[in-house]
Amino acid sequence: MYRLIKQEGHARRGEFETPHGTVQTPVFMNVGTQGAIKGALSAEDLKTIRCQVELSNTYHLHVRPGDELIKSLGGLHRFMTWDGPILTDSGGFQVFSLASLRKIREEGVSFNSHVDGRHIFMGPEESMRIQSNLGSDIAMAFDECVKIPSPRKYVELSCDRTARWLERCKKANAEFNARDDAVNPGQMLWGINQGAVFHDIRVDHMKRIAELDLPGYAIGGLAVGETHQEMYDTIEAVEEYMPKDRPRYLMGVGTPGNIIEGVARGIDFFDCVMPARNGRHGHLFTWNGIINIRNEKYLRDESPIDPECDCPVCRRYTRAYLRHLFKAEEMLAMRFSVMHNLYFYNSLMEKIRLALETGQFEEFRKKYSSVLDQRI
Repeated sequence: MYRLIKQEGHARRGEFETPHGTVQTPVFMNVGTQGAIKGALSAEDLKTIRCQVELSNTYHLHVRPGDELIKSLGGLHRFMTWDGPILTDSGGFQVFSLASLRKIREEGVSFNSHVDGRHIFMGPEESMRIQSNLGSDIAMAFDECVKIPSPRKYVELSCDRTARWLERCKKANAEFNARDDAVNPGQMLWGINQGAVFHDIRVDHMKRIAELDLPGYAIGGLAVGETHQEMYDTIEAVEEYMPKDRPRYLMGVGTPGNIIEGVARGIDFFDCVMPARNGRHGHLFTWNGIINIRNEKYLRDESPIDPECDCPVCRRYTRAYLRHLFKAEEMLAMRFSVMHNLYFYNSLMEKIRLALETGQFEEFRKKYSSVLDQRI
């Protein structure tokens, strides 16, 4: 399912087959939490901005409109009219973010819905059932995302439980795929490595879950408070023990610089709400750094957001017009900005893949790794 095409150092150029198409890696997955990109982008827009994989949230779609409803309407692909690959996260991170409302035990997690306060129980089997109903191509294992810092003993116990949960996820995923009414019988389960920033716990956990021989593996529980260097050091510690013939996914990361550095350390899949969220606030990525389009200096600026960008927004509209849209609080401002930022991220991945194909990734890394995260 994963084919390594070329490697430069630890950086990998590959491709991964899913029931809804082959993904060229490294890849950035565009986050549509509730089956839509925040910023008014449609499935058709995703094609325009060269999105390869759309990512939706298990917990949010379970709460609203309900995974049973989505299944009755043909699954998430049909519901949102997206025919490309979809990855669904397990709901574990949302449980992490609902810390004050949750109770964790061996069976799973009890918590209250952020929408209407109703009681919800989610464990490995429930997460797999919901993701099966959604019919995503890649289903993420149900895990606990531990806050950083956390006591070592708690992290050890949490990782042991997450490994036991993964075994239950594998069994449930196989059972749901075998059902006659499975929305996507080819759905693949990926495991998640945890362990905070304790390298030895991370390595032990990675070795343990690698024995389950899953189609892909993620590094979770980073970008939640640690420094960038701690994150990079943790990736380096774990990567050596991740199966070489399976894709690696760094969850919830990150800035363009984080992505380039992640690729340099052997990561294939990325996702982050940052480009869409920043776009909605007028912070736009360019090949020279980040601009705040609301600034006064763009009042009469007739140039595009980024002269080097060929996205639909940069091809037609000026900085002055986009600044006006924000000042006038027009919804079009958010739509254009999110469209540009996601196009930028997808283009970044295309350039990374080309650099790997031509043996110039290290040169690309030196040129852009620090520049792209700087504010102009």
